[in-house]
Amino acid sequence: MNIMKAGTKIKKLVFLWSAGMLLTASLMAQDPQFTQFFANKLYLAPSFAGATKQQRIVSMYRNQWAGIPGGFNTMSFSYEYFFPNFNSGLGVLVLRDMAGSGRLGMTNVGVLYSYDFQIFEEWHVRPGLHFLYSMYGIDFYRLRFYDQLVTGNGTTFEDPPAQENIGAFDASTSVLIYSKSVWAGAAVDHLFRPDQSFYANKAIIPMKFSFFGGFQIIRQGKLLKPIDETVSLAYLFRLQQNKKQLDIGLYWNKVPLVLGFWYRGIPPFNSERGDALAMLVGFKMKGFSIGYSYDFTISNLVSSTHGAHEISLSLDFQTNRKKKIHAIPCPEF
Repeated sequence: MNIMKAGTKIKKLVFLWSAGMLLTASLMAQDPQFTQFFANKLYLAPSFAGATKQQRIVSMYRNQWAGIPGGFNTMSFSYEYFFPNFNSGLGVLVLRDMAGSGRLGMTNVGVLYSYDFQIFEEWHVRPGLHFLYSMYGIDFYRLRFYDQLVTGNGTTFEDPPAQENIGAFDASTSVLIYSKSVWAGAAVDHLFRPDQSFYANKAIIPMKFSFFGGFQIIRQGKLLKPIDETVSLAYLFRLQQNKKQLDIGLYWNKVPLVLGFWYRGIPPFNSERGDALAMLVGFKMKGFSIGYSYDFTISNLVSSTHGAHEISLSLDFQTNRKKKIHAIPCPEF
């Protein structure tokens, strides 16, 4: 009986170790993601920099896979400003991502710029650039390796890295086209393909390609008053090395309430039955919006991950009300 209990304990330890290693590998291979990708517009594409009434502050927090030891915790903060006399927008974006028992972390600090062209009476184009510095860190002595679990003495034959903190410059670019009810864009991240290895071997971050867009199916409002009800369809497709992901969803906005529903992992982009279903509830008031979303995992990890929680907070400020703003019709979340 004691042998059976010991065997079961070892199996559990090996499973937890394997899960932690998978999480670490996933983080190193792919960028952090947000379910409320339109709430974190600057992270989605630099073309959105300054796409606001005048000033905007956005803060976000995501807790992913809380049911697995060493899940993901991602936070971001951004500030942006629109210069109407120059049709330009500037932004600052800070992102922090942590994963694993070894506190494998990444911090990005960057500046963004976009310019708005009017190509037709109702159509605009916004190219954008993002330059950033990325810092990576790990606490090697908090990691647990397979040989430690087998021997039980807490020692490992793995060599620690020469340095636990490294950094590199990076850049991204994007373009966005939009009208009163339609928007579409594309972004390319990791143009510099930085090396994120803590050892002598190379670990180049592959470029990421994002394609996003949508349109407002319903636009309703009273005569001579702002639109107070919309139904929007939106999508986001990402490609990074051999990883593909498609998010598609609907938003219903009846001021001040916003409800959203997404499906992530639609065939043929995912060979399994899918990744997650996500639901959003948000409130959008004058100059202020707050949203909460939850991801229901529907992949083979459904019983272990406990899904993902995400909270967004946005504040808009406008002091110059004389200049007309060309609003992008995409959702707030």
